[in-house]
Amino acid sequence: MTAPRPPANRVDPRALRCWTVRAALGVLTVAVAELVALVLAELDRPMGTALLVITLVAGAGYVVVVPRWRYRVHRWEVDERAVYTQAGWLWLAWRVAPISRIQTIDTERSPLQRLFRLATVTVTTASSAGAVRIEGLDADVAAALARRLTEVTQHEPGDAT
Repeated sequence: MTAPRPPANRVDPRALRCWTVRAALGVLTVAVAELVALVLAELDRPMGTALLVITLVAGAGYVVVVPRWRYRVHRWEVDERAVYTQAGWLWLAWRVAPISRIQTIDTERSPLQRLFRLATVTVTTASSAGAVRIEGLDADVAAALARRLTEVTQHEPGDAT
């Protein structure tokens, strides 16, 4: 079986910076917790220092690699029939949500996303696989997409179940 073609649209380039900052904040949180434990607790200094160095080196690799990989992989597309997404890091997932099955369309903007003027659109269907999420969209593009999907789904007959 061959994989479907990738959806046509990449996420906004600012998503790369946002994901990089989010990854760096995660690594820094762990490193600061380790540093506090090293200073406040009676830990073995060489062992604690080695753990902190390992965290920083592995974390730096994570911060450099993962956001760039996600940016290369994450794609989306919407037409009159469906919402298509491709996402993942180690495991790639292709999702197709038929317009006729859409139940709700949500947008969200975390504080970090607002800083980068980005948003996430979540399309909920009756699928047991869960909602289809399109992360890293320009906030205006996300709002327009939500409006478009709302209009298109209102013209679909049935109750999306």
